[in-house]
Amino acid sequence: MWAPRGQTPVLQHNFNWKSLSAAAGLTALSFYFRLYEGAVKSPQVVDFLGALTRCLPKPLMLVWDRLPAHRSGMVRDYIDSLGGRIEVSYLPAYAPELNPVEYIWSYWKQHELPNVCPKDYWQLSETARRTLRRMRRRRSLITAFWKQASLWPE
Repeated sequence: MWAPRGQTPVLQHNFNWKSLSAAAGLTALSFYFRLYEGAVKSPQVVDFLGALTRCLPKPLMLVWDRLPAHRSGMVRDYIDSLGGRIEVSYLPAYAPELNPVEYIWSYWKQHELPNVCPKDYWQLSETARRTLRRMRRRRSLITAFWKQASLWPE
């Protein structure tokens, strides 16, 4: 879009923003994610855990924040149904700086999505997926997320 010299162009679009939420799991070498329309609640957490257990055949240790959906009965029942395949530990309350996944979202919003102006919800979703896949290929970036959370073994 062009604007007269010295004036900032104004982008006009009629896109009605819907909520797009993301869930992610981070390993030492990669991260896994899913995007959801609306807020992440218990059914979405169970869906994401199901996807993780299909992708990662070994036992999992989840280190979670205290999102209510993480602590729900539905999620606890699902984890119990896996017979010890998933172990859960919680981060201290109000400590997002210890959660390496928070650094994924911070980087994503500041470096990958700041100038995205989608025409519709589908385009937003596709752009979000594409940028997260691109980030996932950068091993040095994944290491940086762990180091920022001070959880990387020295």
